Amino acid sequence: MTFLNILQWIAAAATILTGLLVLIKPKAAEGFTGLRADGPRGISEFRAIFGGLFIALGIFPLISQSPYAFQMLGWGYLGIAAARLFSIYFDKSYDRSNIISLVIEILLGIILVI
Repeated sequence: MTFLNILQWIAAAATILTGLLVLIKPKAAEGFTGLRADGPRGISEFRAIFGGLFIALGIFPLISQSPYAFQMLGWGYLGIAAARLFSIYFDKSYDRSNIISLVIEILLGIILVI
């Protein structure tokens, strides 16, 4: 296993851990998304999207061991980063957490795509 493969495993595992955190403690997502879950419906969305989807997106590459699965996860992160960059510019959303998220998404995306 190469150093790059180890980084890709770590990126997929970080995706899973993020999903597990939000699945178990959906209010934790409020701090890093800037969104608020003001009731059962909002909490359900946090658990489903930031929890369930992130868990599935991280698990599949680890189970399949397909380089394409790791790359798809990476392209997902790069797509999120592109949309975030668009929003930072056009919405003037220069919050520190937004910039940190952008950097993390770009790094994870590059690690997973190469």
